[in-house]
Amino acid sequence: MADRAPAHPSPRPLALSIGDPAGIGPEIVLRAYLQLRLAPNTAPFFVVGGAQVLAAAEEHCGIDCPVVVIQDPAQAAAAFADGLPVLKNGAPQTDYTPGKPSDAGAALALHSLAEAARCVLAGSACGLVTAPVSKAQLGKVGFEFPGQTEFLAEICGLGAQDAVMMLAGPSLRTVPITVHVALADVPAMLSANLIMHKTRIVAAALARDFGIERPRLAIAGLNPHSGENGQFGSEETRIIEPAIARLREKGLDVTGPVPGDALFTPRMRPTYDAALCMYHDQALIPLKALEFDEGVNVTLGLPIIRTSPDHGTAFDIAGSGVADASAMIAAIRMATACANARANV
Repeated sequence: MADRAPAHPSPRPLALSIGDPAGIGPEIVLRAYLQLRLAPNTAPFFVVGGAQVLAAAEEHCGIDCPVVVIQDPAQAAAAFADGLPVLKNGAPQTDYTPGKPSDAGAALALHSLAEAARCVLAGSACGLVTAPVSKAQLGKVGFEFPGQTEFLAEICGLGAQDAVMMLAGPSLRTVPITVHVALADVPAMLSANLIMHKTRIVAAALARDFGIERPRLAIAGLNPHSGENGQFGSEETRIIEPAIARLREKGLDVTGPVPGDALFTPRMRPTYDAALCMYHDQALIPLKALEFDEGVNVTLGLPIIRTSPDHGTAFDIAGSGVADASAMIAAIRMATACANARANV
């Protein structure tokens, strides 16, 4: 049995969703607890549902991490000293079948996500950290959203465009303006209003949740060489440049459009606090290439704090004992820091 953890002073814990129980979510949550239970500057946390799955994952993967069932989020801080708190709240039951996703597992993942978000909205948790899910599996149990970000926006009473996905690592933050859409559809979806709307959300969130009083924002071009004065496309002159000009008129520190092949060079990265990109891979490839093990998905613009590891379910390695919990640990630490920042505003 591991050494007893000290009591944590934080009055409100973080709520964690378990993710798809057939993926690496259960084991990285367990490993994150072992890594963070003694950390004085990290909020205690609890998992919503799935105590049976977590206990089975602990045994299967040889992780010495006791699971403590709680009846109320208010019990999490005290229980955190004895083991990983898991909230019992009528979650669907399923077996632990690593690498073999099922409808029952997807039902647990969806229930855990929704109830964890409600805990935060109700004020019984200070932030939400979500473990990886399979969108294909969730679709089989009635999930009709492109991803967790859009689902959380609706739960919070917002439109999908009001929730902005940011990928954050120790030295880089990126934001895709368009997200889970076909690349061929991106040019038609871009507009000056969309770029301005998301840029304003990013600037406000960096100030509120990250303590950056005047964020420096770099906006990428869509086409090679940012269109080369219209030779390779006109989106820069028709859409992106007017958006940047209007954002500057509003007092935001915005540069661009910066060619995508220059935006992430070693000399360029220190010049901005976040890079806003025109499509999914333009934002995610550099972040994952540079900081995969510590990459965190942060949802900006919500009334609640939400972070998640920037990786998937990894069904192929689930249960093998090789899953790296670094991104989950980083997500929990970032959620704690954002909660502290909001509390001090």
